[in-house]
Amino acid sequence: MTARRPPIVLLTGFAPFGGEPVNPSWQAVAALHGRRVGGHRIVARELPVEFGASLKALRKALRETRPALVICVGQAGGRARISLERIAINIDDARIPDNAGRQPVDLPVIADGPAAYFSSLPIKAMHHALCTAGFPAEISQTAGTYVCNHVFYGLMHALRRQRRVRGGFIHIPYSPAQAAAHPGAPSLSVDTVAAALKLVVKTALATSQDIRQPGGAEH
Repeated sequence: MTARRPPIVLLTGFAPFGGEPVNPSWQAVAALHGRRVGGHRIVARELPVEFGASLKALRKALRETRPALVICVGQAGGRARISLERIAINIDDARIPDNAGRQPVDLPVIADGPAAYFSSLPIKAMHHALCTAGFPAEISQTAGTYVCNHVFYGLMHALRRQRRVRGGFIHIPYSPAQAAAHPGAPSLSVDTVAAALKLVVKTALATSQDIRQPGGAEH
């Protein structure tokens, strides 16, 4: 008999952008490729930092892997904590061009799509697990309006009818190598981020109902 393949957890990271030589979001998820967590196998895919093309690559990865859980990861240089994103909004408003030179302003991610989607990940339980384990973490109320939000919104739109497949987005800080070129900027090592993501996956797989704890923001 053929052995049954374990269900898949899809993790995505991004290619470098904005003049950076590396992107720790890809380095961290790549470090987890092939690992087993909670009876699931992690598959890592790299997405281009491009409007449109990033969603094509994401949809291809979804078709090929048929995951049970999807977590997209991106870099937010300047943030000090691992940011568990709560909401994706239907707007592209790029401060800088993407890697293909495109710079959409005030355009929808999905024409005629809803204004926003909430993450379907148990972000409060994930936040609690990360903080308890000593990782710096926060609930974030905005994923920006660049390619990260574009992918987050596109992911949730793609999963809107797949009730059994949960998904969401996480932002991470600079790596130390990057922060060296940005004096005063906070950073986390790739190994630390990878360990935190492994815990996030474990928590998401083990949590069917999110916990209730404060995670809001005054402004």
